[in-house]
Amino acid sequence: MPSTPHVTRRRFVKTTVAGSAGLMLASPLGRESLLFGQSPNRRIQIAQIGCGRMGTEDLLGTIRHADLCRIVAVCDLDSKRLAAAKAKAEQFYRERGERAVDVKAYRDYREVLARPDIDAVSVTSPDHWHAIVAVEAALAGKDLHVQKPLTYDINEAIALRTAVRARKRILQTGSQQRSSNPWNTFRVATEAVRNGRIGRIHTVKVGIGQDQPKGQPPAAQPVPPNLDYETWLGPAPQQPYMEDRVHPQTSLERPGWITTEDFGLGMITNWGAHHIDIAQWGLGQELGGPLTIEAKAAFMTGDVWTVHHTYHVEMTYPGGVRLIMDDTFPNGIRFEGEDGWVFCARGAGLVTSSDPGAAQQQASRAKSLDASRLEILTAPYGPKDVRWPESEDHYRNWLEAIAARKDPVAPVDQAARSLEACAAAWIGMKLQRKLAWDPAREAFVDDDQANAMRRRAPRSPAYDIDAVMRRAGLA
Repeated sequence: MPSTPHVTRRRFVKTTVAGSAGLMLASPLGRESLLFGQSPNRRIQIAQIGCGRMGTEDLLGTIRHADLCRIVAVCDLDSKRLAAAKAKAEQFYRERGERAVDVKAYRDYREVLARPDIDAVSVTSPDHWHAIVAVEAALAGKDLHVQKPLTYDINEAIALRTAVRARKRILQTGSQQRSSNPWNTFRVATEAVRNGRIGRIHTVKVGIGQDQPKGQPPAAQPVPPNLDYETWLGPAPQQPYMEDRVHPQTSLERPGWITTEDFGLGMITNWGAHHIDIAQWGLGQELGGPLTIEAKAAFMTGDVWTVHHTYHVEMTYPGGVRLIMDDTFPNGIRFEGEDGWVFCARGAGLVTSSDPGAAQQQASRAKSLDASRLEILTAPYGPKDVRWPESEDHYRNWLEAIAARKDPVAPVDQAARSLEACAAAWIGMKLQRKLAWDPAREAFVDDDQANAMRRRAPRSPAYDIDAVMRRAGLA
């Protein structure tokens, strides 16, 4: 098959046309339109909640759009990370010539939400804390950027979507593959698929990387004085502190909570949230989901690192499309149709360097965009073809959406559906039997055991999302 050269987003996208009911348009705005007609000097006031590895990335990604926003507060339960984030934000403004800079630092996110001058928050806590903070932020009238996966379980995803829509908030999910730079490959590939350029789709193959068993587990340790560990546990079961199960104390390297099921579900939601999102985008199922799930996986054993490592998942979608995830597949998404195929990935050097499989991906130098025929990717589009809303920068797209009061490129409804598919696959891994899923009801069909697993029980009522929703009149 002919190989496909690198193709820029600008070469392909000349117009922006919403192609289905599931697409929402977020148009770039002039400064005069910012924030409901307020003064163009009024910038969106933002607080960064969670200042670790991805929180630092979100902080720096947002703060550079100083014409649209200002970071006014940072929040973290680790005082070292909190101080570092405050210093980074204040340094940014000093380098712009400001003298008196004071970015407020908080350890309790509720103090952030209580500030009426804060318009929006970026939620980059560990996965098990996403929904609690995000739901309460939406109820407090804040717009949100929430890192992927959107939430920790299906019940939380539905609750967050309900709160966001009820309070008319703007939520951008950290599914940055939907924005053009540097991963325009996903947008180009899915537009080709949605417009029938490879015919009827019969198979989608998804590689999401693989976590490996870590060997000898660490022993319990004293809690460092800079970390509020009891609060960090939040809804998770009570357990002793281990640095390797929380996050490094001297770096922003990949944290251990990612491989502990009390805090995150492993690669099925870590990378799965990215790639299932793109797969459903390409299939026109961004507001739908699978019909059946069959999954097998081997899980790490012990009481420290407990997520899956090897896995094989098969899901069927409407139209008989088979979506297959397997730990032997290269990281990326391959759409296979009756008239050809398209492959898209971040490509060599673009996989998060601390994620499993990054070295192998770089060594393989797999093409980030490829197809069975060059014209699948290069043929011009017509005015009636499906096109995605333009988004050259994921953070700026969020800020412009806030100003316009329109959905961004990765809105809450579609992110909830991506999480549901990933979480349903995880439930299938656990139960090791075929499951039937009803996308309309967002529930398993005639399966009480599987449906009970849509919700992870919190360790105390203080962390019960259902109780929060009831108090808000949104149960």
